[in-house]
Amino acid sequence: MSDQPLTTSRRRFLLQTLAFSAAATLARLPASATPGGGPRRRAEARPEAAADRALNLLMIGDWGYEKSQEGQRAVAAGMVKYAHEHGAAPDALLLLGDTWYGPLEAGANSPRWQEQFEQMYPATAFPGPAYSVLGNHDYQHWPESKVDAELAYARTGKSRFTMPARWYTFDFPAHDPLVTFIALDSNTPKTGPKFESGRDFTLTPAEYAEQVAWFEAQLERPRSTPHLVVLAHHPIYSDGPHGDHSMLIADWDPLLRKHHVDLYLAGHDHDLQHLEFAGHPTSFALSGGGGADLYDLKVAQSARGPYAEKVYGFSHLTVTPRELTLRHLDSSGRSLHAFSRDTSGKVTVLG
Repeated sequence: MSDQPLTTSRRRFLLQTLAFSAAATLARLPASATPGGGPRRRAEARPEAAADRALNLLMIGDWGYEKSQEGQRAVAAGMVKYAHEHGAAPDALLLLGDTWYGPLEAGANSPRWQEQFEQMYPATAFPGPAYSVLGNHDYQHWPESKVDAELAYARTGKSRFTMPARWYTFDFPAHDPLVTFIALDSNTPKTGPKFESGRDFTLTPAEYAEQVAWFEAQLERPRSTPHLVVLAHHPIYSDGPHGDHSMLIADWDPLLRKHHVDLYLAGHDHDLQHLEFAGHPTSFALSGGGGADLYDLKVAQSARGPYAEKVYGFSHLTVTPRELTLRHLDSSGRSLHAFSRDTSGKVTVLG
């Protein structure tokens, strides 16, 4: 079976996935974070870990919109309601980039930090750390470098906003961790007047090469956690208008395959997605409905899935010693799609 992304009908997609190896089997059932650390070879769940021990993380991407806060406020309110209705604050937030659209006057001292982060996602509802990665809108001088401002704000130590470097890794939780996260900077090098002298900029070729070498080194390290998750802003594969990312396919995807990364999380396209590819050991999830204007899908869900939808919303990642479960939810907290994958790599679509 081809390792290339599927472009068949949804029915054929489901039939093809029956032929997945034990590392990537799909079944249908009724619905019912420090730089340079971390290991990278899969470990079995420790026998002493309780089978029902669970971590809960909520995630959003593309959220700090400057033109209208209506979408962001609706999603944030839905997250607060969802956390309350489930009787517990999430252990952490994952922020998948495009933290700040438009100008960030005063940088790390901008009032937008209070209005659109601290108050929008209050510590009373989300007391844990908020691990962030950099998006393309963060890579702007508006008026000064928003990348520098975000790193500076994280260094104050006065916020849950966590980004110790442009790329970093962390085991979570700090004590007896269950999952290793590798947070990457997907702003691949671009050339031309816009990126050389304009408002926008990206990683330089040298910085990008440094990160790829670092990424591979992290993946090579032994680890004690049963799960390995990579997060970045740009998706490697997407059914949205930005489409598949040729440079990340060339440089990152072989590393995901070689080291059997469990889950790749991204934003960038303003929608919610879950993609599975026959023969690929990694599940791909996109959560870009955090508040910016929504995008039309380029590839229909029936052509490549199992799920893609243009909708405001957020995602919920549950981690236990034996499996990961990811749920996509709309801005009211209603479940739209869910799947789980166990430590053998078996993927089960839950609804």
